[in-house]
Amino acid sequence: MEFDLSWILLGLPLAFVLGWLASRFDIRQLRAENRRAPKAYFKGLNFLLNEQQDQAIDAFIEAVQNDPDTSELHFALGNLFRRRGEYDRAVRVHEHLLSRGDLSRTDRERAQHALALDFLKAGLLDRAEDALNRLEGTPFEAQARLALLAIYERSRDWPHATTIARKMHEADQGDFSTRQAHYLCEQAAALAGQADHAGALALLEQAVAAAPGAARARIDMARLQHLMGQPAAALATLKALGEHNPAALPLAAPLMVEAAAATGRSAEAQALLQEHYDGGPSLDVLESLVAIDTAQGAGEGARQRYVDHLDKEKSLVAAAKWLAGEKLEHEDFHPQVQRALDHAVKPLTRYRCAACGFEARQHFWQCPGCQTWDSYPARRVEEL
Repeated sequence: MEFDLSWILLGLPLAFVLGWLASRFDIRQLRAENRRAPKAYFKGLNFLLNEQQDQAIDAFIEAVQNDPDTSELHFALGNLFRRRGEYDRAVRVHEHLLSRGDLSRTDRERAQHALALDFLKAGLLDRAEDALNRLEGTPFEAQARLALLAIYERSRDWPHATTIARKMHEADQGDFSTRQAHYLCEQAAALAGQADHAGALALLEQAVAAAPGAARARIDMARLQHLMGQPAAALATLKALGEHNPAALPLAAPLMVEAAAATGRSAEAQALLQEHYDGGPSLDVLESLVAIDTAQGAGEGARQRYVDHLDKEKSLVAAAKWLAGEKLEHEDFHPQVQRALDHAVKPLTRYRCAACGFEARQHFWQCPGCQTWDSYPARRVEEL
């Protein structure tokens, strides 16, 4: 049978034409898809700029369906879900990204960070902790450690918080020495509550070594030493506080008076407190000086201190203290007047957080309102 070359001559052009038509069809389809995806993307962006999040989410979902391999659209969609409080949907988006084998290392780390934020916002602290720990050694390491620190503080997991703070300090990610001291003081307070005074004292010594200029460690140490029947050691600790952090001495002034009285060194404490008071009048130091004078039998001298203070400061608190011991012409009305004054000065004797303005009758090392450390000055509201 002879082979007819005419079929080849006819088939080659036909195959060429069919191939060309197929390629044109594929190109047109690809162009159409590419046009649909950017159009949906920009539509979503426009809705987002107009704060129409529902419409933006619908547009991004459409864009993701048209081009499921686009990671940026997934990130945009996940962030939108998180902002709307739809944390379960945000988690699914970011977990889908992490399950992709073709995801670059940069995008994988970014998706891991986004997933950790989803868990944090949702209040799933255990899962957030695990996700954040996976960010060690990535560009998100510093942010992850800060988030872990917040988790451990919130759950009062002070040993883990101490470890993270030490890592950040050693990595030059900030000065966390004072924060480490606070965590050690918290652990010491827990041990002291269990009557483990030796263990608590050891932790407080570590806190002083970690942050020599921090006030809390020395104040807590002095209070513990006084409780253990070591007033001389407590007084020495408070004298060191006056040298390293004199601004915090008003917080420890009443304790200094007690320790000095127990050791028969009230004159020494009085001289130290007077020197501090002369450098800057303080209501707490004033009260401690009055307490020493009263204990020594100098009642009139003690009351004179309030008058001298009024020459330096316009203090309603000092005026009320002085008036409490004064004989009035209409003495029958004195109790009512004194009650009114005491009620008026009560808000002035509070402490106020410098970060959020939360006021409290006692001094806090960490604000109960905004959770900021060392935001309470060692001065009363009237003195600010």
